[in-house]
Amino acid sequence: IILHFQISEIYVSGESGDMSAKEKLLLWTQKLTEGYSGLKCSNFTSSWSDGKVFNAIIHKYRPDLIDMEKVSLQSNQENLEQAFAVAEALGVTRLLDPEDVDVPSPDEKSVLTYVSSIYESFPKVPEGGDGISANEVDSKWQEYQNKVNYLFQWIRQHITLMSDKVFPHNPVELKALYNEYVHFKETEIPAKEAEKAQIQHLYKLFEVWIEFGRILLPQGYHPNDVEEEWGKLIIEMLEREKALRPAVERLELLLQIANKIQNGALNCEEKLTLAKNTLQADAAHLESGQQVQYETEVVMYLEECERLIRQLQIDAQILRDEKYYQVEQIIMRIIKLQEELVTLRLECTNLYRKGHFISSTEHLQSLNLTVTDLTTDVSSGTLHITSLTGFKKPMTRSELVAVSSTQDEGSLRFVYELLAWVEEVQIRLDQTEWGTDLPSVETQLDTHKTIHTAVEELECSLKEAKIYEGQISSNFKTSYSDTLTKLELQYLKLLETSRLRMKHLISLHSFVSKVTTELIWLNEKEEEELAYDWSDNNTNI
Repeated sequence: IILHFQISEIYVSGESGDMSAKEKLLLWTQKLTEGYSGLKCSNFTSSWSDGKVFNAIIHKYRPDLIDMEKVSLQSNQENLEQAFAVAEALGVTRLLDPEDVDVPSPDEKSVLTYVSSIYESFPKVPEGGDGISANEVDSKWQEYQNKVNYLFQWIRQHITLMSDKVFPHNPVELKALYNEYVHFKETEIPAKEAEKAQIQHLYKLFEVWIEFGRILLPQGYHPNDVEEEWGKLIIEMLEREKALRPAVERLELLLQIANKIQNGALNCEEKLTLAKNTLQADAAHLESGQQVQYETEVVMYLEECERLIRQLQIDAQILRDEKYYQVEQIIMRIIKLQEELVTLRLECTNLYRKGHFISSTEHLQSLNLTVTDLTTDVSSGTLHITSLTGFKKPMTRSELVAVSSTQDEGSLRFVYELLAWVEEVQIRLDQTEWGTDLPSVETQLDTHKTIHTAVEELECSLKEAKIYEGQISSNFKTSYSDTLTKLELQYLKLLETSRLRMKHLISLHSFVSKVTTELIWLNEKEEEELAYDWSDNNTNI
């Protein structure tokens, strides 16, 4: 009865449902010893007498402990003693002695009991469960190592790839790179996670064999080692995504600005064409002796072009500061529009014989482009700055945000708008006239009062730009901060220039007023003297 219960729980792959426990144990033995030369196990008596089957079973589980070539040369007693001693070291209770088995027909129950003890003590595949049999250990272990090696190689290769944070400036290439990353993250990573899970599962099956001593786990082949390397890859992925996503968002924003510039340039080209055609129509009127009819329309077109070019210049400066990959082509297009505008203004002046026009001249070398007032010397055809007419205040942040695609773009355009305005006004103040008589000095003083008020009021806009510095995204933080710093310095310079000009204009106005009063008095006295008839009281003359 004890023997029945001891061997009744045996499970062997390939068994049939009506097999007895004894038959299952015999099948288990036959599967283990299959392939061993000269061994055949057909019963639990005579097949075990020479001890070779015992040694073969142990060798299958622990080939490092049994030398089968030596077994073939040893005596029955030596083989049996060796098998029982090694099995005992592996946790199998010694139930037999060599002399009990080294007989023509050993006791079947005794042999059955001992073999079932070996079965119970050695690793096994549970019935209906997942496990690795002794016959599969070598092939499965090789499979496990191959999986680990391959995954390690793949992980390290992609760690190197993910560590590359240098991205292309071309938006098409950058977008393709980002799509590759998304595909990698959403497709390849889950597939490799499944492979990692297979490695972990295989290792769990091998744990019993590792504990038994059948498998010696090399350094670096534990699932924890795989997990550690996997963690490095995930960190590099997150770092790459952290750098790549803002780079894509930044380039998309710059692309939007570039598209706006291209659309604005196209609109400006259309306006210039309208102005040119209208100007030609009036030229034809003059040639036929008629009066010009479209002067107002031409001036309107040119002023609209001037406004468009000014905004294009501000947006182009953003692209240049951000090193947009096509900025040079964009700059050249704006310069061409600008040159066409200046040419048309010259033609307009020559045609309508006006004294001066507000035009757009720029410092093209660095594209720090400003709008200044120009007049045309008809006789020489040269352009020079004369006055502060056409003064305009900068656009507000809310106005710029309203025409921008994002808050970031609106904030960037705002700080560039302020800087362009400050630089423009600085150039005007540096180069404008002071006046040559009392009316012209009064005009300059009145004009400058308006400008000086606007300069002082700009401090509020500067404070607003300073507030939004903390809200700008990391994509444009550097450009925004650098431009804001430059703006603050330029503003201090402009404020000082404006104050000095105000002081000097007031002093000049006071002086010219007094001088004018004196001149008027002198003129009056001169007229009196010239009109006096010296002969009235002197009859001798």
